[in-house]
Amino acid sequence: IDGDKGILRHRGYDIKDLAEKSDFLEVAYLLIYGELPSGEQYNNFTKQVAHHSLVNERLHYLFQTFCSSSHPMAIMLAAVGSLSAFYPDLLNFKEADYELTAIRMIAKIPTIAAMSYKYSIGQPFIYPDNSLDFTENFLHMMFATPYTKYTVNPIIKNALNKIFILHADHEQNASTSTVRIAGSSGANPFACISTGIASLWGPAHGGANEAVINMLKEIGSSEYIPKYIAKAKDKNDPFRLMGFGHRVYKNYDPRATVLKETCKEVLKELGQLDNNPLLQIAIELEAIALKDEYFIERKLYPNVDFYSGIIYKAMGIPSQMFTVLFAIARTVGWMAQWKEM
Repeated sequence: IDGDKGILRHRGYDIKDLAEKSDFLEVAYLLIYGELPSGEQYNNFTKQVAHHSLVNERLHYLFQTFCSSSHPMAIMLAAVGSLSAFYPDLLNFKEADYELTAIRMIAKIPTIAAMSYKYSIGQPFIYPDNSLDFTENFLHMMFATPYTKYTVNPIIKNALNKIFILHADHEQNASTSTVRIAGSSGANPFACISTGIASLWGPAHGGANEAVINMLKEIGSSEYIPKYIAKAKDKNDPFRLMGFGHRVYKNYDPRATVLKETCKEVLKELGQLDNNPLLQIAIELEAIALKDEYFIERKLYPNVDFYSGIIYKAMGIPSQMFTVLFAIARTVGWMAQWKEM
């Protein structure tokens, strides 16, 4: 990362290039193995991920112990941790087990995530369909039902693929550090990833894009933006401008640049580009803030959370699932970083 210049690279590849030219599993391979796959390596990797996407049928009984009102992150946290019980041979983990474990983790997290959502809304689980690619399969498990055919919109799929790539890894943040600390004790990988999910659940980490949506709703209309800009500058006012500024970036977050354009593509496809109130407020808020000396002096630019929530809502993904989707993507980075421990 070069925070001053607003540059993010994975294994030497610029994040914008990866988002535009790669798919999520290709980036997953890059992070785990250190290089982009050949055609044969990519095909083998994707086949293995598809093969391991199904979870043990007995995991369904665990879901039945949760309240119907349970938050999907609470369900996911418990379910991922419980995978340790289904793979007892990995409690004494050996380096030779890493590759298969990483593939299992990447494959099963989307299935568990979709199951967590389905359970929270009282719908039956949808099994993985290995004829679909990674992102398409997740969307199908999220939105399909046994009684209706669901076809994934390619624009939506490509947008979510970009979001997954942009969230795959990002140096030593809270959740990644938590995974590494757990891994340093020799804990099994399923337990370590569950600690990362717990850390990610915090509103100061994975919950930031939901906070942006709530802020935009609170502003309500572009005419009230100056009022809220003034509130953000007032140290005595509890209001905070969410989605601006980053601990590392002192320039425009490169992930936010991609997401802004992706947001417009999705809303155009859905016929909401000119009439989505949250997008209109966000664009106007960004334009005003970037011309304001207060924000310029403090180098407060839109970050990765500023537009992602708007995209999710347009896709039909409820706010309680925002952090769950973050966890799907970040599992790749967690496994790559855990390998170093």
